[in-house]
Amino acid sequence: MPHSKSPFWLSQSQLAPLPDASTLDWLFDEGSLTRRLIRLSNDRFSVTPLFEGWQALRADECTALDLAEGSEGWVREVYLRGNGQAWVFARSVAARSALQGDGLHMDELGSRSLGELLFCDRAFQRQAIEVCHYPQEWLPLESRTPELWGRRSRFDRGALSVLVAEIFLPTLWLATRAHPENC
Repeated sequence: MPHSKSPFWLSQSQLAPLPDASTLDWLFDEGSLTRRLIRLSNDRFSVTPLFEGWQALRADECTALDLAEGSEGWVREVYLRGNGQAWVFARSVAARSALQGDGLHMDELGSRSLGELLFCDRAFQRQAIEVCHYPQEWLPLESRTPELWGRRSRFDRGALSVLVAEIFLPTLWLATRAHPENC
């Protein structure tokens, strides 16, 4: 996949202009996104794995994980679906060196939610949420849309850091407008 220039990941205080209140609420919600999607979909939530495997991490991911540029890591890309529709594209990465021997088996998650696992294990500490307009060329072909909001945060447990990026697809915003009572 061609790598575009890394986006600028920003904290909420660095955003200007600010997106609308509903978008801000989703971007900076510190709770479990999986649980929120389950609520919005009335329990019709699923995870569709797209890619899992070892590969060189992107420069922005290496920086966020305090790794040398070009470091190899485990990459997991999935769609988080509600009511059968892809609502969120998620990309999770962790350094090979940190994963080996840690006991977190990212390669065995299948259609289970990594986010739920991270939120259930109280040993993981979530770092600050950062957001950006995610580069469309980093999205799966069928989801390539310009100016989609994405967020990421790092979850740390001892020497292990997992970087989780979640990109909100247009279908999610349609669902939130159709069912505001479930948001």
